Amino acid sequence: MDTGAIPGNQAMTHQSPLLHHLAFLYGEDAGRAAFHRLRALMDRYRAQLSPSGRGAEGGSGLSERDSLLITYGDQVQTPGMPPLGVLAEFCKTHLAGVVSGIHLLPFYPWTTDDGFSVKDYRAVDLALGGWADVASIGRNFQLMFDGVINHISSQSAWFQAFLRDDPRFRNYFIIVGGSPDLSQVVRPRALPLLAKFKTPSGEKAVWTTFSEDQIDLNFANPDVLLEIIDILLFYVSHGAQFIRLDAIAYLWKEIGTPCIHLPQTHRVIQLFRAVLDEVAPSVMLITETNVPHTDNISYFGDGHNEAQLVYNFALPPLILHTFRTGNARALSKWAGTLTLSSDRVTYFNFLASHDGIGLNPARGILPQPDIDALVQQTLAHGGLIAYKQNPDGAQSPYEMNINYFDALSDPGGDEPIEIQVDRFTAAQAIMLSLVGVPGIYFHSLFGSRGWPEGVQQTGRNRTINRQKLTRADLERELADPASRRYAVFNRYAQLLKARSALPAFHPYGNQQIIECGDSIFTVLRVSPGGAGRALCLQNVAGRPQSASVDFEKIFGPASKDGRARDLITGKRFIVGGKNPLRLRPYQTLWLSR
Repeated sequence: MDTGAIPGNQAMTHQSPLLHHLAFLYGEDAGRAAFHRLRALMDRYRAQLSPSGRGAEGGSGLSERDSLLITYGDQVQTPGMPPLGVLAEFCKTHLAGVVSGIHLLPFYPWTTDDGFSVKDYRAVDLALGGWADVASIGRNFQLMFDGVINHISSQSAWFQAFLRDDPRFRNYFIIVGGSPDLSQVVRPRALPLLAKFKTPSGEKAVWTTFSEDQIDLNFANPDVLLEIIDILLFYVSHGAQFIRLDAIAYLWKEIGTPCIHLPQTHRVIQLFRAVLDEVAPSVMLITETNVPHTDNISYFGDGHNEAQLVYNFALPPLILHTFRTGNARALSKWAGTLTLSSDRVTYFNFLASHDGIGLNPARGILPQPDIDALVQQTLAHGGLIAYKQNPDGAQSPYEMNINYFDALSDPGGDEPIEIQVDRFTAAQAIMLSLVGVPGIYFHSLFGSRGWPEGVQQTGRNRTINRQKLTRADLERELADPASRRYAVFNRYAQLLKARSALPAFHPYGNQQIIECGDSIFTVLRVSPGGAGRALCLQNVAGRPQSASVDFEKIFGPASKDGRARDLITGKRFIVGGKNPLRLRPYQTLWLSR
């Protein structure tokens, strides 16, 4: 194995990729010193991980059977029991065979932002349980952990040591002296970029991208980078099979630049990937970058050297626009551009999460009047709007804070619940039909509505979609065939089970958008080998639609008789020729031979 011991700049391209990345970030001398420390760290974890923990070939383990539930550790509660233990039992009872994995939102000790201001990266919040409870979930499901590594809580031991002028932590954070021009810095929120703190050596202005309690880490210090790599490998040793890199686009700061998507940030991710490819090649990175689509997919790198998955952030606002207008043209045009740069990367498709619905990813895809209409619909349906600071000092809508069910159907209206469930299921079906791995927020899978009372309690917009539930009440509703939760969950589970049974939905497969009229979104999914095919049609309007399908052209001569089977219901259809398909309002059809 190459140890990176070749001297001189001329040999850099022949050295270990690890050393090459570190030299890019820190220069050759400092990079080489960090490289030897990194090797020792990797060897330590390599010895800890079992062969099953290390895995085989990176990126090869995904299939059409994969889908992940996104949930807080205390999402389902039973008095007197650790919430992570309750979640483990609940998921085992209700979700075995429905989803393959669980994305546990930050379960570490924290101070603010519902877990995203971490006090201790290596501990489980005592209010949730312990590492044994996390392991109990992992016995039945794959696990995704959050790497909240752009920033750390102001109450963390690291920052408290910094405030005491502890020499070890003096350069763990970004101190800004004087009055430099920071106007180019891209801001995700309309809050001050710098926060002032008193230390024995004087007051210091510290970089805080997201809030005064979330102190940005200084990755220009190789000690910080090595500490974070240690933490990521620690997560792998505790069962993480996916690591979500939260807010990763803002990682590297350089005054005089926008401080987003910098080349150094991409190199850090490439270094993470190279480390995992050696120590735990089955573990996958997923980048969370709530930015315009072109910037977002740049985190695939060359298809082999950065994230294996990227969040498909344009999808939630585009699907909302599609059902607002009853017209799938914009969605179809955009979906037709989705390609994968290799057979080792794919999208992480989702419609809802613990955050709101980002608007930036839709810019450049939807015209401004359509974006404004989404904002107005959100407000009309009881939602809220978050704003970001622009370089010129103005503010613009950044995120729509609303439960996705409510975003689609006005909770104050008198529309029959059956139509609302049909529309919601239709939106989810589009997400499930596209190439990638589905991510399903807990409140979507179980048919929740918004929680405006929570916003009143916390004063935070995002609380509207973060209500915690008692297990007894939730299971009571799930057992009631007349309830909204029963209807949504059973319809959603039916879709997920149908999807997992056909290789056409493989996350590394192909997709082709097919013209079937303005109000029918149609995508042909093809398995990597080409043998499995599924034609997915979705009526996005509240009125019946007809679609003529050349089934023989899509599925070959064996389908000359035009007979097709719906993968969801098992119903048989005769299509093509003089028998156009007739889709009910919001009806979903996944057709195969």
